[in-house]
Amino acid sequence: MRKIILTYGLIGGAVVALFMVCSTSLAHGGSFEHSMFLGYTGMLIANAFVFLGVKNYRDNQNDGVITFGKAFKIGMFISLIAATVYVGVWLVEYYCFMPDFMDKYASAMQKTWQKENLPLAEIKAKTEEMKMYMELYKSPIWVILLTYMEILVPIGLLVPVISALILKRQVKPAIN
Repeated sequence: MRKIILTYGLIGGAVVALFMVCSTSLAHGGSFEHSMFLGYTGMLIANAFVFLGVKNYRDNQNDGVITFGKAFKIGMFISLIAATVYVGVWLVEYYCFMPDFMDKYASAMQKTWQKENLPLAEIKAKTEEMKMYMELYKSPIWVILLTYMEILVPIGLLVPVISALILKRQVKPAIN
């Protein structure tokens, strides 16, 4: 079980890290909308390895049987490993290559809100929220926590639940 968790977690982590590097390259050029789409696409694709890992365990190591709880546990560990790779890569990117990320992101969001013709009160509220995140991002602990939340909530929690619901099987399949 550990080998499956580690293997699928690292593959998922490599996928999401690759997508992140590509998306931050776009963001570095100022295109945050496309980079966010690419980043979340990478998260979804990476979390497909949760499903594949649970299915592999059920079919190849557990005689085609798995409980919801066991499937969920395996899925969460795979998701957590992929998320840890994601967080690690983001820390390197952020601190080594994009220390001005939050300033650029805040500026881009401000322009987006103005372009969308949001009411001034809403722009002001969103600006205050962005200032709070910028303040939190001054601490590496908060960078880590916020980055984990980005990938684990809701995708990293939802995919293991859905995978466990789909793949759970209490009875060994009949052999024809």
